[in-house]
Amino acid sequence: MNFSSDTSAPAHPAVLEALAGVNSGMQGSYGADEVTTRLRNELTRVLETEDFDFWLCASGTAANALALSCFCPPMGAILCHDEAHIARDERSAPEFFTGGGKLQLLPGEGAQIDELALREALAGIKPDFVHETPAHVLSLTNLTESGTAYAAAQVKHFSALAKDVGLTVHLDGARLANALVSTGASPAEMSWKAGVDVLTLGLTKTGAMGCEIIILFGNARQKFNELKARAKRSGHMPPKMRYLAAQAIAMFADDRWLSLAATANQRAREISNLLCRDGQTQLVHPVQGNEIFVRLSETNLRALTDAGATFYPWIGGSHRLVTSWSTPAETVERLSDLLA
Repeated sequence: MNFSSDTSAPAHPAVLEALAGVNSGMQGSYGADEVTTRLRNELTRVLETEDFDFWLCASGTAANALALSCFCPPMGAILCHDEAHIARDERSAPEFFTGGGKLQLLPGEGAQIDELALREALAGIKPDFVHETPAHVLSLTNLTESGTAYAAAQVKHFSALAKDVGLTVHLDGARLANALVSTGASPAEMSWKAGVDVLTLGLTKTGAMGCEIIILFGNARQKFNELKARAKRSGHMPPKMRYLAAQAIAMFADDRWLSLAATANQRAREISNLLCRDGQTQLVHPVQGNEIFVRLSETNLRALTDAGATFYPWIGGSHRLVTSWSTPAETVERLSDLLA
């Protein structure tokens, strides 16, 4: 019973089959191959637009840092939640890739930015004041680092506030599929239709081996050549890009990425219900995706530990459990027998 992370889960068999399927013959390098071309057609379907450019990376940290570096100058700032992945888990990669850009951290429940705090930060931007580090980007995360989901309407509202003062809007979508399933929004409604300029769409946590997509929408496409140059300079220009593209095509086929996320979300709901059955275990945040944040009762903590379950202690004495596409129904049945 491993609830450590969805990155600990195996790649879906369809992904491995897709990799084997493109592993023959000669193809162009650095994205000049027919598999990556096919991916563009698939993204057009998924995103309901042709007004985009994209780049493939093997890690979410690289995708976020590269994307942000195109829009935040060395003497600028990025507004984000103080628990955002770019702030807590990426070892100052955004600061490194931007050449010194600052993360301006904002509060909010459930790792969602508080609107009043955002409005105050936006109102306080003074680009001509030499002592200030003015914000250039608003970065949102969906799912958030607390497992909560922004509705598409919230993303659209925050995007509008940011754009009113000239900011670029970035969406960290490492678990975007889980957020889409939870909210019922389409990829288009959660991204370009909501005012997002640059999306880092993650597929690794959902079931790929290692595939993240940086997507530039609309006017942000003007940064595509710079994005490629930064990718090359930082060592994130995959020479055999067809293997990344093949993973993405396999995940998007028949909306597999969404069905796998739905399975992970369902398992999280089932397990959270079992954990809370004793009346003493309490959820710290609502379960709106595939992450569970709970304050476990001593009985449940002991039962999970004795059974060899893998999960992590978290902030304030709570614990985090993460499900994935590969969490079997048998795990739920076993937990039902174990827990009070």
